[in-house]
Amino acid sequence: MSPLTGWGLVVAASGLDWLVGDPLAWPHPVQVMGWGINRLRRGLEPWCRQQPRRLQLAGVVVAATMLLLAVGAGMAVEWGARRWPPLGIPCLVLAVASCLAGRSLAQRVTAVLTRLEPVPDLPGARQALARIVGRDVTHLGHRDILRGAAESASENAVDGAFAPLFWILVGVGLQAGFGDTAPGPLAMGWGFKAVSTMDSMVGYRQGTLRWLGTAAARLEDGMVWLPCRLAALSLGIMLGRPWWLLTMARREGAADPSPNAGVSMAAYAHAVGVRLGGRNRYGRQERDKPLLGMGYPDPQPASVVAMVQLTRRGLLLWLALAGALAC
Repeated sequence: MSPLTGWGLVVAASGLDWLVGDPLAWPHPVQVMGWGINRLRRGLEPWCRQQPRRLQLAGVVVAATMLLLAVGAGMAVEWGARRWPPLGIPCLVLAVASCLAGRSLAQRVTAVLTRLEPVPDLPGARQALARIVGRDVTHLGHRDILRGAAESASENAVDGAFAPLFWILVGVGLQAGFGDTAPGPLAMGWGFKAVSTMDSMVGYRQGTLRWLGTAAARLEDGMVWLPCRLAALSLGIMLGRPWWLLTMARREGAADPSPNAGVSMAAYAHAVGVRLGGRNRYGRQERDKPLLGMGYPDPQPASVVAMVQLTRRGLLLWLALAGALAC
């Protein structure tokens, strides 16, 4: 696959994602990945016998197996597309689009906002917010609901949009450099989605998942590290202050336990001028997240919408730069 052909494929997939998103009635590869992760986990946990070392080893096995299966499945679809182009290419575009979640994220964030204006519906807003955050939303007021929406829009922009696009473009580069036998855009995109799905399912620091999910969490952190910082740099380019925004994002984001979430949220906080972070409740536990964008006001609906628009513009910037490199 030539660089220009691969770029055209990614553009078509990105356009399909923004036009259609992820219709709930359609089957999705992530569902298959989730099924596979659960089967592997259930098969290995009895052998682990609650022993940390065995749980860690099982986590490595689950992570490696799912990553290899996802990449292999993607390469198989890419091979089929080359063999039967009239049917294979549309299927390949659809499959690559399944790796992206830009429109889905925008829709879910907007669903929270529409329940806050013009007539506030706090129960409905809490229910909509619960679909995109892991915190307890039971008693959140208007202010904290908006903060949750802003933090989801800023953190999930990297996990759901920038990072998968990055690895898809890496796949284009691999095939351009090493030929069609190398993992391509779908293989790399599905590989990242498998890692991201594992992290969301088992990457928690509690119970047996404290050990079983270590490999998935570390792998996801590593695969998101560079795309996260490139995304922050991209936001700064659009604002005309790239190095300032990247520096602020890295400085403030360093206080967050996650090597990526704090950087992403800090970049968006300074890009739109809002304050993020604070106390969240997770079940019976309360956790204080680092305060980001100190000196700015609390998020408002307009600032959350601005975050969503920045994400869209940032993705377009990445596609434009990739196209320039392909030419």
